[in-house]
Amino acid sequence: MGRRQVVRQRVLVSPFLGSNPSGPVFINLLVNLQKLILFDFDGVIIDGINEYWSSSLLACKKYLFADSIGLTDNKKVLDVPKVFIDARPYVKYGWEMVLITHQIIKKDKPLDSNLKNRFLENYKENCSKILAENSWDSNTLQEYLDNARKFQIKNNFKQWINLHNPFIEVVNFIIKAQNKDYKIGVISTKGKIFTSKILSGINVKPDLIFGYESGSKVQIISDLSLQYDIKGFIEDRRQTLENILVNNMTKTINCYLADWGYLKHNDKNNLPQEIKLLKIKNLEDILAN
Repeated sequence: MGRRQVVRQRVLVSPFLGSNPSGPVFINLLVNLQKLILFDFDGVIIDGINEYWSSSLLACKKYLFADSIGLTDNKKVLDVPKVFIDARPYVKYGWEMVLITHQIIKKDKPLDSNLKNRFLENYKENCSKILAENSWDSNTLQEYLDNARKFQIKNNFKQWINLHNPFIEVVNFIIKAQNKDYKIGVISTKGKIFTSKILSGINVKPDLIFGYESGSKVQIISDLSLQYDIKGFIEDRRQTLENILVNNMTKTINCYLADWGYLKHNDKNNLPQEIKLLKIKNLEDILAN
């Protein structure tokens, strides 16, 4: 059942309908809202792992003075280490990628396959510890990542765009949904300016775009729920979907875990009934709701 907005309208009524016939009486008029489908961005619409590695590595070199480590040739930039790929499902914000990259390329006890499991088992705590040890803060690392992206966009925009691989099935589904009068929203943990450039580069034109500057996904979706009939939210981070379900404003929204996204090995196990595991071939099932 879609969400509907209540509009209050003043009307005249007969005296027998109220004890105060001279005063206003309000009735509720139900107005259908526009249908909206929401998408996470990286891992759902595009696979951006190559760009994350390239931009995080550049941020380390330019701002964390990592040039002496020796990863300076172009081939190394495009060689995404397996440990970086394995860590991706744990990442919530872009700045964490810079931190992980630094740990991978540093000379002293680098993060490798031998240390990966220990690092990921206490991921949040380890990230906080590394921030403290280096006297870093998350906002500064995010700024470094954004600046690295701006540098690449300015110097070779086409090469930067080509680091992103769109999921063609998702792109086609978005176009089909828009042709059926669904509105499309994209909620990204990248900055809005970068998300917009990538979407334009892959010929996707959503009606709404939100970056990390817009606040948490729960808050964004809470606000949107007052304006739209949200038919579904497609996300590859299970914890985000679980946060949606425990919020009073968003708990009735259809939540879909993207089977093709950056998932931890146990993300599909024992899913709450309210979270549906969505395969890319079944995207059109959402239009039936």
